[in-house]
Amino acid sequence: MSAHTANSTDYGPRDLKGYGEHTPDPQWPSKNGNAKIAINIVLNYEEGSEVTPVNGDNMTEVLSSELGPGVKPMIGTRNVNIESLYEYGSRAGVWRILRLLEQYNIPCTTFAVGQALEMNPEVAVALEVRGHEIGSHGWRWIDRSGWTAEEEADNARKTLRAIAALAPSKRPPRGWYYGMVATEANVRSRALIAQVFKDEGAPLLWYSDDYSDDLPHWIPYPGGRKDEGLLIVPYTLDTNDNKNTGHQAFITPDHFARYLIATYDELYAEGESGHAKMMSIGLHCRIIGRPGRIAGLRQFLEYVKAKEKEGASVWWATREQIATHWIEKFPYPLSKTS
Repeated sequence: MSAHTANSTDYGPRDLKGYGEHTPDPQWPSKNGNAKIAINIVLNYEEGSEVTPVNGDNMTEVLSSELGPGVKPMIGTRNVNIESLYEYGSRAGVWRILRLLEQYNIPCTTFAVGQALEMNPEVAVALEVRGHEIGSHGWRWIDRSGWTAEEEADNARKTLRAIAALAPSKRPPRGWYYGMVATEANVRSRALIAQVFKDEGAPLLWYSDDYSDDLPHWIPYPGGRKDEGLLIVPYTLDTNDNKNTGHQAFITPDHFARYLIATYDELYAEGESGHAKMMSIGLHCRIIGRPGRIAGLRQFLEYVKAKEKEGASVWWATREQIATHWIEKFPYPLSKTS
């Protein structure tokens, strides 16, 4: 039996208190003084790296597609319809999203799968040239729970090197997010990824396989020095277009826009009362990249931009920018009462 069991404490103890009632003032930067909210748009780039016999797998992917939940994978053969649903994201969706972000002058963080970028390197160039951050989303978008620790480390190294080779700056990613459902690997992955970044000489500024808060927070760096921390920049699954592929779907663009606007309004009000937070928005090229869905994202962007014209103070930031700001303002270790 593996040492990493379902209730393993190797991951570290649970923290159910966090900052508590008195959260730190993040002092988000803006033109008008401290921003009341930081908004990070995340673009998941996965297309081409999913499970398919073309990639040497024995089945086809069924997750996060137009077919919705309950679809059974085909074993031992290609499902070219599902492949084409994913291909829409890399052929059309990604460019539609990047045009929209450019129109509103908004940067995003890309959770980029290494193999997917290798299969469409023009995307890597476009992301960096347009001022977006390329973060890592693993080597392939697959369930890694069957991997050994050595296999997982090899794939992580491959990811960092591939992204560095494809980016015009030749710089490896500064952050990591897996996201795919896993079992035993989930317990060991944070420490393993932290070590791979060290071995590769790449700074790990943020780690985002965490949904526990609306603010970044520190943990001791796995396997690091006592004075060294790893910054967790939490992600979210509610303000996320992936719900379009499940039973909780946003049926119309208005549904997605209204949920994002409600989240923004509540968090902005908290910021005005001295409890500023960050808002993450998760996007996928094959999902929000559809014309009908991207209209909902456009509605949200129009809403917030109109609020800014009325005097609202918003920081549109990448995860690297948020992490760099937090490290400067709240170096490790941050007291819960700071």
